[in-house]
Amino acid sequence: MGRSDGSGRRVSAPDADDSDTGVLHIDMDAFFAAVEVLHDPSLAGKPVVIGAPDGRSVVSSASYEARRYGVRSAMPMARALQLCPRATVVPPSFTRYREASAQVMDIFRQITPLVEPLSIDEAFLDVRGAKRLWGSPGEIARMIRRRVTAETGLVCSVGVAATKHVAKMASTMSKPDGLLIVPAQETADFLAPLPVRTIWGVGPKAAEALEARAVRTIEDVRRTPHHVLARVLGESGARRVAELAVGDDPREVQTERVEKSISHEETFADDVRDPEALRAELLRLADRVAVRLRRAGMEAAGAAIKVRFADFTTITRSQALHEPTDLGQRLGEAARELFAAVDRHDPVRLIGVRAERLRPAGSSALALWDEDADWRRAEGALDDAVARFGAGALTRATFLGRGAAHVPPRPPEISD
Repeated sequence: MGRSDGSGRRVSAPDADDSDTGVLHIDMDAFFAAVEVLHDPSLAGKPVVIGAPDGRSVVSSASYEARRYGVRSAMPMARALQLCPRATVVPPSFTRYREASAQVMDIFRQITPLVEPLSIDEAFLDVRGAKRLWGSPGEIARMIRRRVTAETGLVCSVGVAATKHVAKMASTMSKPDGLLIVPAQETADFLAPLPVRTIWGVGPKAAEALEARAVRTIEDVRRTPHHVLARVLGESGARRVAELAVGDDPREVQTERVEKSISHEETFADDVRDPEALRAELLRLADRVAVRLRRAGMEAAGAAIKVRFADFTTITRSQALHEPTDLGQRLGEAARELFAAVDRHDPVRLIGVRAERLRPAGSSALALWDEDADWRRAEGALDDAVARFGAGALTRATFLGRGAAHVPPRPPEISD
């Protein structure tokens, strides 16, 4: 399996068999860093780390030159600079990244309307219906790679396979600047020797539990009795992993994706001990989440919090809501309840609020009266102010004078 620094890279020969394929996974290489190099060519060939230039921030992205020193996305910036003291730290420019992403996605949609963006820098394409116009899936992948470089100056890696799962694995193995084709009839052989932790959806803890039971490769998964897998992954998880291990993945490329959750989080400039400051921050973040819910015409049936302590230990807590809501007040109350139940009182580095189990607004049965009518009017005023003046235009009185927890947001922890 290829590593994030490009070692172990695998690519296909120009005449590789692409029979019975049709799904492409396209992943831009070190996207944020590559966009910054285009903006400032003097960075080319240098170890570049994207993130806020202070020791408390995290790495949003890193060039392959920096990755060879062990720098990784989501790593604390202080650790990244220990590993690579010569790195050039560049603050992120999300406007540039969004513009570059739009260019790339437009190229994809000129090839096929069946494009499923996974994030700002990767997407699935179903090209089975585009063969008559553009050629075989392998030929289409090569054309896309050429066009992306010619029209944007950026580089992408592509996996071509019969299913989304295998295409994504193939693109990862081909990075950087590669193309790997997995013919349908070779899927089982391709998967067999790969580590179990490469299966899409098997996280580090599940992988460790499987490896402790001598389930180290995908071939091992196939040989393992269902009840052993279920003990680690649960019944549904065991079935899904067993299917993926033999190459079964019925998921189609979805051109419209419904958000499953909406969240906001804050990394503090200094660790925060004051519980009242943290409670105020939870309500502020809940307001931001609620604004996005209302914009999307959604409401949440569940709420969750994320807390990262000074030692980087991270916990999450969630609960169902009594009634679906799109109000920051209700989300904030739930977030505060969850936080009050946390039995650890160490200094907090990061805190976040997430709305879960989303559904279209108004899909629940209507009550005879609206107990939240006053809050709804107040938060409607918040929406108007945000639309006219931006997210910081209006705030609750409870936040005034509480500067300890209200700090500029850090770059999000994004892996590319």
